Amino acid sequence: MQPGSDVRAGLLYVVATPIGNLEDLSPRAARILAEANLIACEDTRHTAHLLAAYSIRTPVLSYFEHNEDRRTPELIERLLGGATIALVSDAGTPAISDPGYRLVSAARDAGIGVLAVPGPSAAIAALSISGLPTDRFVFEGFLPQRDGPRLQHLKTLAREPRTMIFYESARRLAATLAAMAEVFGAGRQAAIVREITKAFEETLRGTLAELQARIATTEPRGEITMTVAGAPASPAVTPDSANAAVTLEILREAGLSLKHASAVIAKLTGASRREIYQQALRQLNASGGHKSSEDSPPGDD
Repeated sequence: MQPGSDVRAGLLYVVATPIGNLEDLSPRAARILAEANLIACEDTRHTAHLLAAYSIRTPVLSYFEHNEDRRTPELIERLLGGATIALVSDAGTPAISDPGYRLVSAARDAGIGVLAVPGPSAAIAALSISGLPTDRFVFEGFLPQRDGPRLQHLKTLAREPRTMIFYESARRLAATLAAMAEVFGAGRQAAIVREITKAFEETLRGTLAELQARIATTEPRGEITMTVAGAPASPAVTPDSANAAVTLEILREAGLSLKHASAVIAKLTGASRREIYQQALRQLNASGGHKSSEDSPPGDD
């Protein structure tokens, strides 16, 4: 081990790897992979291709969705014994819609140091080139595969104001776009990024309806990341004068003062209490009515 190296015994490194272009592996990631005692990876054959490109000969061990429960105690035992383990997924950052969460959590619980070696992430990469707002966003990962659960999940996001990021398979993309158009509205802006960082990378932008039309004529292929604009802010509700007058009359007949009735209407509509009061006062004066001592103007909102 080189003097000054930040690789220490008994550490778990969560290492981001390329999502397509092998040149995206950082120098630090390459060094950690080379110096680790073991690399835990989703598919040993896939990771072997990356390691060969960088002449890395560190032993690998499969760690994927269906053996996480069995492998995690084994890896924790090795870490407690002083081993340095690098966790990688097939592409991108481990534990982000990929295996890794259980191992990281178990290592934390065991008092083992866990360090990130940051790098590629399809979600962040797609968001950065989508042209949609990036100041606030939410990552949703993969939607349910079945139509019913997918539609129900999207309904919970109907009023989500932040840009939404999804992963989707090419074969389910058309159904997902149709469900999104139904729930979010066909005019909602979105972007589809396909095969990001790879030779045939492509970004499609437009409304959900426009993207549906594009996909209908061209069968999508490859890995897909979707970004969908958040729900627009609800416009301020402007009370209809006639309806407000009727409501005011009803509230006044129920015994509320002009001030209190105005406050109730303002609460229901989101309009200014003072504006409602002044409007009601003008109508009251025009009809020859009078206000009581309780009808003093409300304070500013």
